[in-house]
Formats: sequence, C-alpha cells, structure tokens
Amino acid sequence: MTATLVPPDFEVPGGLRTDQFVLEPLDVRHNESDYAAWTSSIEHIRQTPGFPDGDWPEPMPLARNEADLARHARDFAARTGFTYTVLDPAAGDVIGCLYIYPSGRDGYDAEVSSWVRADKASLDKPLYELVTRWLAESWPFRQPDYAAR
Repeated sequence: MTATLVPPDFEVPGGLRTDQFVLEPLDVRHNESDYAAWTSSIEHIRQTPGFPDGDWPEPMPLARNEADLARHARDFAARTGFTYTVLDPAAGDVIGCLYIYPSGRDGYDAEVSSWVRADKASLDKPLYELVTRWLAESWPFRQPDYAAR
C-alpha cells in the first residue's frame, strides 16, 4: 500500500475559486475539455517550468486520456496525489491543470507542477503565484518543489 501524501487528519481542500481561476479535483467528467486543452498546447506545456523531460504530454486517444483522469481521481481518493483541473471561471472550460504528488527529491515533501493552455500563457505566472500561496496557507507541506516562474 502506498503511503498517503498528507496526514490522515488533514482535510484536503475541495478546490479554490478566484476571479481568474476555478480549481476543482480532476475527474473523468472533464475528459473532453481536458483533452482539448492539452492537445492544443503540447509544445507550450513541454516548455513550461516543471515539465523538463519533454515526454509529456504525448499524443493519445481520448479514451486513454479518460483512463488517465480516472487514475488521477483514484490517487486523489486514496490521498496519494492530488490533481486539480484549472477552469475558466466564466466559461467553465479547462484552461490548465495542477498536480501535487510525492517528491522524489531530497528535502522536498511534495512535487508540484502546473500548466495552462498556450492561448492562456499569460495566466501561467498568476496561477503559479496563486498555487504557491494556497500551498503555504492551506496545505501541510513544509517544502514543496514547484518550479519557479
């Protein structure tokens, strides 16, 4: 059994809403909008800080994307990782994604990464700043590893 990322008594945030973003747990119901978001932005995402290996995103069929979203939802339920979809508050479309998983690097207690669609590139830094504050104020991590913008 994989250890949970957060203490058993920690209440995992159900999301976050601001004027610029809505963050909610990623689920298969986001499949089509999520797929449209990342498939339109592969090169942009690969150049985003925190995605240095160039292996993701990789082209895949919509059904495989749905299976990937289901895996993220299972991780969330098991408290082993937390993936939030980033939505446009007005339109409700997926404009990005946020991942919080265990860090494999010494000195860090969580690995955090996020991306936004290429046509929303100007929102990358505001999302980073929002998530950085949210992690400090609402999560139990002492040293998250989140690539600076």
